[in-house]
Amino acid sequence: MGCHNGCKSCHAWGTLGSVKSLAPPSESPWQAPSATQAPAATPMAFVRAIALAYQRRGMAPERALAQAQIAPQLLQDEQARITAWQMEQVSDAAMQELDDEALGWFSRRLPWGSYGMLARASISSPTLRVALARWCRHHGLLTDDIALQLSTEGDTATLRITEARDLGALREFCLVSVLRNAHGLACWMVDSRIPLIAAEFAFDPPPHADAYAVLFRGPVTFHAPRTAIHFDARYLQLPLRRDEQALRQMLQHALPLTVLHYRRDRLLVQRVRQLLAAPLPGQPAHALPQHSAESLAALLHVSPRTLHRQLKEEGATLQGLKDDVRRTRAVELLHRTQRPIKQVAEAAGFENEKSFIRAFRGWTGQSPGEFRRVVRV
Repeated sequence: MGCHNGCKSCHAWGTLGSVKSLAPPSESPWQAPSATQAPAATPMAFVRAIALAYQRRGMAPERALAQAQIAPQLLQDEQARITAWQMEQVSDAAMQELDDEALGWFSRRLPWGSYGMLARASISSPTLRVALARWCRHHGLLTDDIALQLSTEGDTATLRITEARDLGALREFCLVSVLRNAHGLACWMVDSRIPLIAAEFAFDPPPHADAYAVLFRGPVTFHAPRTAIHFDARYLQLPLRRDEQALRQMLQHALPLTVLHYRRDRLLVQRVRQLLAAPLPGQPAHALPQHSAESLAALLHVSPRTLHRQLKEEGATLQGLKDDVRRTRAVELLHRTQRPIKQVAEAAGFENEKSFIRAFRGWTGQSPGEFRRVVRV
């Protein structure tokens, strides 16, 4: 059941460089970026971990380093960084030479094709929740050195790792890789960015901690009681948009599964609408926050330009969503309360009663007062 050309694609290191967005497999072929297309952002510590895996097997990493155009002397340079392309190359060579897609993390090897088998076992799932749960369960069949668990609490989904043994010097490389593997595969299966609410790591900040801002977009915490990523639980309800044919093509072309490759966020409209409707700290519960594109973009960890572009791709605009939220709040207050029109206008985010009446008439063809009288007849 192993993949045709192995499965380095399941190791999502591409976001450590500014790799260009990828089209879905059905649209256009993808070619690996050259070593000069992306900035050197991947910490050399991860390459040292690969070299250590070679050492433990009594083997030398020179061929893998040469394939990735990494000078051996750079392994000792704490400040050195490599590109995403170089990380893909050295990982690919090492997985084949060591016949271990886990690159030495676990007490037993994961032979070439293991992660492809996990992906195949999940691809027929009806939703992302089922797919990730299967992936976690089947991962435990490959190794019991770590256990993965998917859970939800309220609106937040959590994918956590429990360590069953001391992973030693390869601990960081293992935990980071497994989380990014699962996250990248999840994004690919639903063909959507899945923004992270937070990432937690049960180890001290490494010297290259600044790289985690690229590895895991969103707040990152070290010294945590557990290693986990958190994201909006609504993504778990999304249906899978890939099939067996897409999986075969992805594995054959060794497509790096990375979050940044997905321009589309299939829940972006819902997430923006939720932020527009949620009161800010210290505000009355019925008051709408006065968000700008800049403040919303900051909350979503994107640039204002990216926010507008992605909303457009989803057939929406920020102003249109603001109008939807304002109209919904105004209708609710007019229907369910006796608040004066002026207070309804303020609660719906309008500066004055006159602009509210004009906007409401444009939405409904009635003034707020006329609407209230009709719905209460």
